[in-house]
Amino acid sequence: MPANPRPLLAVLLMSVLLAACGQADGGTTQQALAPDAPLPTTVPQGTKLIVGDPPTKVALELSGEIDKFSFPIEWANLSGGPQTSEAFRADALDVGAVAEIPAIHATWTGLPVKIIASRFRKDPLAHPTYELGIAPGVHVKTLADLRGKKIAYSPGQAQGALVLKVLKKAGLTKQDVTLVELPSTGDVYPNALASKQVDVAPIGGVNIKRYTAKFGKDGATTIRHDLRDDPSHLYVRTETLQDPAKAAALREYVAAWVRASRWVHEHPKEWIEGYYVKDQGLTPADGQYLVDLAGEPDLPTDWSQAVARHQETIDILAAETGNRPLKAADLYDLRFQTVRDGA
Repeated sequence: MPANPRPLLAVLLMSVLLAACGQADGGTTQQALAPDAPLPTTVPQGTKLIVGDPPTKVALELSGEIDKFSFPIEWANLSGGPQTSEAFRADALDVGAVAEIPAIHATWTGLPVKIIASRFRKDPLAHPTYELGIAPGVHVKTLADLRGKKIAYSPGQAQGALVLKVLKKAGLTKQDVTLVELPSTGDVYPNALASKQVDVAPIGGVNIKRYTAKFGKDGATTIRHDLRDDPSHLYVRTETLQDPAKAAALREYVAAWVRASRWVHEHPKEWIEGYYVKDQGLTPADGQYLVDLAGEPDLPTDWSQAVARHQETIDILAAETGNRPLKAADLYDLRFQTVRDGA
């Protein structure tokens, strides 16, 4: 005789009911948050964020806000487009801190993402992020002198996009120079310049100061490019924002990020000592140089101008790389643009 099917049927029905109901621990499904729905303001118990934003972690520690979140944060010691995109794909990161290029390249490579926070510099031309380092013995006094030069190039990163923008401003194309693909991490670019592996490379931060101090006696120089290179963003996978609990937590994190950005500017001595000296191992003089270089932050509550500038970058990259054009507005989640100190 066939076995009684009723016990098996009961188990199956119970499984379906449990899957449909969902649980507070995030282990089951819940209704997705629509992209035009208001951001939730309450973070459910059991929610956690994995955040790749090391400088903000230090700022929150120094300001005393690190333990004030209504949910736990797991801090990932990574930054930059390639690392964050890889972590997104591995489902090992919820939010990353980058410049303007990673969101573009992530989208081009089939990883839908959204920008949820934007910071700029009040006077970006007076406080550039990068300058063009010129190798010893190479004659480059103006952008027009870049013709025929070997230029360090890092696709998918801010420095690579800057090179393409500089060429356009100079009335040059990629065919007028030799682009040498090199990673832009650490001292790679300054060392490539010093060894004359390349003639020109965009160098940023304390490397601007150190490069000329170390190799200036040999004829090393830098020149300004006079272009905006100041975007700083937080971005997430689009699917992360479909989780109401994660969206609420991200809203809270963005508000803290805004406060941290202001705190850093308003407490330069504490920032130099706590971040540049103790965390990064720089000298106080280097820290002061970087604080002066950064200037005052601009945290707009209207992203329309930022989106327009981002569109210009996308158009340049699409034309030069052969990738499909994108709408910059599609990269931003405008629900976050007015999130501020009090969330």
